[in-house]
Amino acid sequence: MKSFMTCFFLVLLLAPAFGQEVFTKSEAAIQGYDPVAYFKESKPVKGKKELNYTWKESTWLFSSAQNLSDFKANPEKFAPQFGGYCAYGMSQGHKASTSPDAWTIIDGKLYLNYNKDVQVLWKKDPAGFITKANANWPTVKTEKFE
Repeated sequence: MKSFMTCFFLVLLLAPAFGQEVFTKSEAAIQGYDPVAYFKESKPVKGKKELNYTWKESTWLFSSAQNLSDFKANPEKFAPQFGGYCAYGMSQGHKASTSPDAWTIIDGKLYLNYNKDVQVLWKKDPAGFITKANANWPTVKTEKFE
């Protein structure tokens, strides 16, 4: 029992050192924007605090009860790729924050970028950057984001 308690407390102490898989700012994933709205309304829409759902240890906000329901039914379909971190940054091997206005949907998947300038770079070769980002994500997703 003593060794179990030691391991338990060690895990608690080390947990903050590990990176978060979802880009969370201001206590909500993807800065509180509704991931489903990108697909349904073709624009970023701020979510409401009362319409929330916890998935992958992060709170996601939604602009409507229907969007919340749709996300709950299939979060993998609507969640941005790479945990909502910048897809271009991920292709370069690191986590970067994102701007809700810099986004694209490619092959039914949502990709966010750091800002509109980075999005211009992203759009030059999205398929190539997606391949690189997919290769980097398994390693980078556990790195601490500062």
